[in-house]
Amino acid sequence: MFRMVLALVRKEFYQVRRDPVMLRIIFLMPIIQLLLLGYAINTDVKNIRTAVYDYDRSDLSREFMRSLGAGGYFVTRPSDIPLLAGERGFRENRQDVMLVIPPGFSRDLKERQSVTAGFLVDGTNASSAAVAMGYANLISAEFNRELYRLSLPVTLRQKVLYNPEAESVYFMVPAIVAILLTMVTVMLMSMAIVREREIGTLEQLLVTPITKPALLLGKAIPFSLIGLVEFSIALVFGVIWFGIPFAGSWTLLYLLAFIFLFTTLGVGIFISTITKTQQQAMFFAWFFSIFAILTSGFFIPIQNMPQSIQYLTYLNPVRYFLTVIRGIMMKGVGLEALYPNIIAMIVFSVGIFTFAWLRFAKRTK
Repeated sequence: MFRMVLALVRKEFYQVRRDPVMLRIIFLMPIIQLLLLGYAINTDVKNIRTAVYDYDRSDLSREFMRSLGAGGYFVTRPSDIPLLAGERGFRENRQDVMLVIPPGFSRDLKERQSVTAGFLVDGTNASSAAVAMGYANLISAEFNRELYRLSLPVTLRQKVLYNPEAESVYFMVPAIVAILLTMVTVMLMSMAIVREREIGTLEQLLVTPITKPALLLGKAIPFSLIGLVEFSIALVFGVIWFGIPFAGSWTLLYLLAFIFLFTTLGVGIFISTITKTQQQAMFFAWFFSIFAILTSGFFIPIQNMPQSIQYLTYLNPVRYFLTVIRGIMMKGVGLEALYPNIIAMIVFSVGIFTFAWLRFAKRTK
């Protein structure tokens, strides 16, 4: 059986080398996706375009504007539109925020009287609007504290763990690596088997002395190796190019990635049993990848999803692998913290791969 599997592995690698489309999927697609997603998907809210109406025109009002623009969160500029027509700036997408500093701003502050400045935010993107208002409140509170040198009864000493710079790329790139491993192995595994069926060589293989377990292993081993190579390239690229910290164990991550591969290969085998063409297989692989991405916590934290969708995420094996790779890379956690996710990954891997194996054996009788 070993010689059969080895011969099939060699044949599969030879076919991959001869297929230019497959080579592009394997080597070009992951790097392009990692670059595009790594730079394009950024949840940091900065460079908020801020139109300012300063009716006080005092040193304190200008200082308040400068404090608002510090840190790169707000880009302040005097508005060239009258205040009564200020909404036009929002409609024409020329501004995200409008700040109105009333007359007497400096006088009231010096007399320690309450001052109310107008702060209008474009709520089209509710998340960005909430972040912008949070930034403005913090900056305003800091401005007041510096102005009056108040000694507050309670002082919060803040510290951000694991990602002190609050860079969203540190959160996104490990997830992108996991998604690439999922997409590449599911797509390649399903298309490889369907291609054999399309050109008629699958039936030829089935009438040879090659057993079905040897046939599946001969298909699975090359794409599991290719998947791990792609995983390694994306991982190293993320660490070196994007500067993502790696605080945990490389050995543990690769061991768990190997376990996760049984899930993705099983999904690929299952897709090959319900499709007849490579186009159909690619569509189903794409559909599974979209479901895996949207319900894994890749973009949106699972706790922010509706309750019914949160229950649905438990059926997504990628959810657990995302928690694993982020935990190992960013937090340096080990088995003691990851064991619930590891158990779920093992259950999914055994269950999905076994089910796909049995269905493949049934379809090829």
